[in-house]
Amino acid sequence: MSTSLEIARASYRDLRLYSAEAAPCDIDLSDNTNLWGTPPAAARALHELADAGVTRYPAAYAAPLKEAIAAYVGVDASWIVTGCGSDDILDSAIRAFAEPGDRLAFCAPTFAMIPIFARLNGVEVLPVPMAAGWDIDAEALTRADARIIYVCSPNNPTGTIASRATLERVIASAPGLVILDEAYAEFAEESHLDLTAASERVLVARTMSKAFGLAGLRVGYAVGAPALVAEVEKSRGPYKVSIAAERAAVAALTHDRAWVADHVAVARASRARLGESLRTLGLAPLPSDANFILVPVPRAAHVAKRLRERGVAVRAFEALPSIGDALRITVGPAPTMDRALAALEAALACA
Repeated sequence: MSTSLEIARASYRDLRLYSAEAAPCDIDLSDNTNLWGTPPAAARALHELADAGVTRYPAAYAAPLKEAIAAYVGVDASWIVTGCGSDDILDSAIRAFAEPGDRLAFCAPTFAMIPIFARLNGVEVLPVPMAAGWDIDAEALTRADARIIYVCSPNNPTGTIASRATLERVIASAPGLVILDEAYAEFAEESHLDLTAASERVLVARTMSKAFGLAGLRVGYAVGAPALVAEVEKSRGPYKVSIAAERAAVAALTHDRAWVADHVAVARASRARLGESLRTLGLAPLPSDANFILVPVPRAAHVAKRLRERGVAVRAFEALPSIGDALRITVGPAPTMDRALAALEAALACA
């Protein structure tokens, strides 16, 4: 064993870096970002960023951004914590509320980074199967005696939602923190952000990477009781949101909410059309409240490779619990989806 490995943490040695397909592709439907572009006011804010701003540190805890987010979600700024993407929030929350050796429970499959963040923080994970109809299993989650319960709704990669009743049962019985990841909330029929007011143990994490089209700037935030988010902020540390990211995000939240709402509506319509087209191909996509659809496909990795040969990138999953192999397809403008569907039909024909 090399000296570098000898001095590394033993629990880290077999971890692998996050791997995404890096080769360029004409149509990239693999990462659930906004394929309609960037909000105009955010783009202007980036263009107008002065050199003087770049040479200075940003606000230590992003106070202007907190105010803009608070106005957007309808709470006081003391209920907001920001971060470098919602990933940063999730990692910081796990570190803030779980000691090494504690347990984190979630319904599988879910966001792939959660077990990784848990392991990075010395926390054990307990995946439990989803309930019938793709709801979360409240009883199994609360029986886990976990310090943290994580729920993603709409869920990545399934696109399905947790029902209000099951969420309330989880919160009522949870022994510790409940993290509700609402990265795709804008695309769903409803949000459960109000649960933060009902319980001081609920943290709702969100992102501006999806509906707001700012994935490259890495802006995330969470909503929770002031004492709760203060602990996450301690764990997170200062200067996590750059000046460029903060100015673009504030501009979008202040001036481009209508743009975001309009494009969310278009994305929902595209989602419905994609689902119908997949069914026409003889497939059975899962119901989705996100900006993507998960569709079970035998030999999904092989089909994804054939799609990439035709200039279309999608995300392939293998052996998902209760699902098997599947493709996750981001929704986008109609011409893009037409080309992707034609490529999928051809790829399936030679799979």
